[in-house]
Amino acid sequence: MQSETLITPNISFEEYKNQILRDYEIALLSRECSLLGRREVLTGKSKFGIFGGGKELPQLAMARVFSNGDFRSGYYRDQTFMMAIDQYSVQEFFAGLYAHTDIEKEPFAAGRQMGGHFATHSLTEDGSWKNLTEQKNSSSDISPTAGQMPRLLGLAQASKIYRNEKSVENYTNFSIQGNEVAWGTIGNASTSEGLFWETINAGGVLQVPMVISIWDDEYGISVHAKDHTTKESISLILEGFRRTEDHKGYEIIVVNGWDYPALIDAYETADELAREHHIPVIIHVKELTQPQGHSTSGSHERYKSEERLNWEREYDCNKKFKEWIIDHNIATSDELFAIEKTAKKRVRQGKNNAWNEYITEIKKEQQQALAILKEVERKSENKNFIATLIKTLADKTEPIRKDILEATRKSLRYITKENYPEKVALQNWVNEYIAEVQPKYSDHLYNDFENKVTNIKEVLPKYEQQADIVDGRVILRDNFEHIFKRIPESLIFGEDSGKIGDVNQGLEGLQEKFGDIRVADTGIREATIIGQGIGLAMRGLRPIAEIQYLDYILYCLQGLSDDLATLRYRTFAKQKAPLIIRTRGHRLEGIWHSGSQMGGLIHLLRGIHILVPRNMTKAAGFYNTLLDSDEPAIVVECLNGYRLKEKMPVNLSEIRTPVGVVETIKEGSDITLISYGSTLRIVEQAAIELLSVGIKSEVIDIQSLIPFDTQHDIARSIAKTNRVLIIDEDVPGGATGYILHKLIDEQNIYKHLDSEPQTLSAQPHRPAFGTDGDYFSKPSTEDVFEKVYEIMHEVNPTTYPKLR
Repeated sequence: MQSETLITPNISFEEYKNQILRDYEIALLSRECSLLGRREVLTGKSKFGIFGGGKELPQLAMARVFSNGDFRSGYYRDQTFMMAIDQYSVQEFFAGLYAHTDIEKEPFAAGRQMGGHFATHSLTEDGSWKNLTEQKNSSSDISPTAGQMPRLLGLAQASKIYRNEKSVENYTNFSIQGNEVAWGTIGNASTSEGLFWETINAGGVLQVPMVISIWDDEYGISVHAKDHTTKESISLILEGFRRTEDHKGYEIIVVNGWDYPALIDAYETADELAREHHIPVIIHVKELTQPQGHSTSGSHERYKSEERLNWEREYDCNKKFKEWIIDHNIATSDELFAIEKTAKKRVRQGKNNAWNEYITEIKKEQQQALAILKEVERKSENKNFIATLIKTLADKTEPIRKDILEATRKSLRYITKENYPEKVALQNWVNEYIAEVQPKYSDHLYNDFENKVTNIKEVLPKYEQQADIVDGRVILRDNFEHIFKRIPESLIFGEDSGKIGDVNQGLEGLQEKFGDIRVADTGIREATIIGQGIGLAMRGLRPIAEIQYLDYILYCLQGLSDDLATLRYRTFAKQKAPLIIRTRGHRLEGIWHSGSQMGGLIHLLRGIHILVPRNMTKAAGFYNTLLDSDEPAIVVECLNGYRLKEKMPVNLSEIRTPVGVVETIKEGSDITLISYGSTLRIVEQAAIELLSVGIKSEVIDIQSLIPFDTQHDIARSIAKTNRVLIIDEDVPGGATGYILHKLIDEQNIYKHLDSEPQTLSAQPHRPAFGTDGDYFSKPSTEDVFEKVYEIMHEVNPTTYPKLR
């Protein structure tokens, strides 16, 4: 039985009725979109679909209290919510289904994500921030289960910072005194993921204003809750997180997903607690249905009993909503039937409009291709083959761009030995078409506006004649102090980052100077440390998230790869998160504190800059450069460099280490040696020792793995030396394979080589413990010396006789 009352003060009955009927209309529109969307997938107009049918009513209740400035971090079934906050139209629903590449037509992803992944626009056309407090905001969804949860934590924490940190109290484009709520949504089965539990724990500790809605339809894919959740109820096992008089925690609300007035009451309560008091809230919305099954991949009749199917038909939230409206004399059956009829018509019209806009553009491209192919056919000696390709393309009544390029590119194979203007026209057309179309699918992986990080010019350190010689950590510490003074929205957090100033004292004393909001300790929870950073950065702050050791970055790799690295790309440059990840690695001892995961990172994190400074002055310059731009990056400090001595620059805060630029630190004429980070010191020592046998090595510090040597300085070095050795402490074929690809495929070094390009890496296992473990696991000075000598022996065995 549904709740009997719905408290709506200070509103006339007519306004009350209109509000209810608007909700009913949105529920119908959303459901009809799901039904018709499924048919579009099954008829081949779309590749795949996941829809929000059965979840309409609680999303309407959530939309009622969602305010300007608020953020959603959600789940791919939230289409009703997005429609209810006026950020999603029927036509846009179908444009997403068809993967329309026009950002104006498909505003969430320009066709780069499948439907159901929602994102509002935080940025203007020039990449600058909009006033986020004047609009309702949705952070861009990702498909990985529970992947939205860590980001939710950061979106909510931003409100707490804006409410309590004086340095950002005037940042009114991002927050109005911290009164914004972050609204998270997740399916019941996804609460089995570790990311959910890590976020729940961190949110309870931080007491941030977030409301988590758990849509519970008793299944996850085809698997029943009994196989997902202890006690078959997520709210039961979350009871330990409930707040009490003695302990802070969560308010936990349990409500049936078909009970409209109870849902309105639940969300109004949650809104007040989170917005006014910054108390996190969990709403377990149970007894929901999923009338179309998990996705277009199959039918739920395959795994649900007839009894369950009958229950779902009876307790469908839209059906129960209609019954409640009639029972409470808000509208008659005839009035509701008229709304239903109009909704069906609107959805059909929206579908047709979306399809016509999508297909018309491609059909124009199809006709252009056919016209130019027919000109070639008339001249070609192989016209029969070309005619077949023309017919295949012309017969496509619903063409895609792949069809167009298959026909035109294959045609070129038949006319390679023919020469006439029409052939040249076809060649030009194909090249121009690819140049025009490829960016629709590939651009905006990195910032391409004027403030991009690679446009920031180098500023070298300056030294007094009697410069202080200090530990490298002191340079970092003093530079961070300059940053926090210069950039009010900057902050740093991580394990041991606050009170003790990080494990290597690079933040020594800064919490005392800037407070425990801007220099903060966290629990041992790398995934949500990154989530905090992503969410904070999406709300205008400049966070530096510290992952204590490079090895531990594996704990948060999913969020870095699936969320942060793809954010700018998957939103067509409409959202950004300029998060800096600070970590340390290389050349310690043992399996878990000296690993080099660079090969994995550079392949999994395209979209994030990966910077590998050889000392702390270079690292300080990278932080300064990154904070002048707005792009995510990982800075890997040398773990064995904090106590090494460096000269203290007099212009520390002005130093800018260029991103994507290598540095030649020793010139030579016989061979180019390239490396980075701590390994570079071993290479430098080997280069000195090689002089004793007459070998002059040029040593280059890569500095930046992503982007890599944008000025092609390494190629110029190899043109001089005609030989190259890449030295790295990653596993064989890891980072060295990536570097070699860059040099051969992009810098064309093969034309300069007189010897085979070679690499020297670590062993294919993690490093063994102890000094000997390091020596036998990773490249040593002797390894570098002997590898170079071996190359030179091949060149001139008389001058360089065999060593061993």
